[in-house]
Amino acid sequence: MTVSCLTDYMYILLFMAGGCLVVFLPFIIAYYIRPKTTEYVKSFQAYECGVEPFKQMWDYRFGISYYLYALIFMAFDVDVLYLFPVATVFNTDVVGAVRGITELFIFIGILSLAIIYAWVKGVFKWERKTRS
Repeated sequence: MTVSCLTDYMYILLFMAGGCLVVFLPFIIAYYIRPKTTEYVKSFQAYECGVEPFKQMWDYRFGISYYLYALIFMAFDVDVLYLFPVATVFNTDVVGAVRGITELFIFIGILSLAIIYAWVKGVFKWERKTRS
């Protein structure tokens, strides 16, 4: 083996070691800086944003609107990610660019129809419920 080949393998080995370091270093740091003792309350109760729990969780119900709103957001967030590659691969010729833009507008139109459908079905209405 030549010296050039060995240096190439050295670079690959260093790259793999750096990758392993990036993966495992946060776990090692977290292990050393975490508190060594735990409190009884923190071990057996749910910890939600610093708010002390006051009842059983199943006594408090969230409306389905929160979940539908989150699902719609996630669906459109993922769909918008497909627009970036499409925008970067337009051809330099006019026919390819026109076809790509047309497909892009069809895709955005289908997304718009989904938003209009959710709006008509009342997903975006936030009804206030009074406590009884």
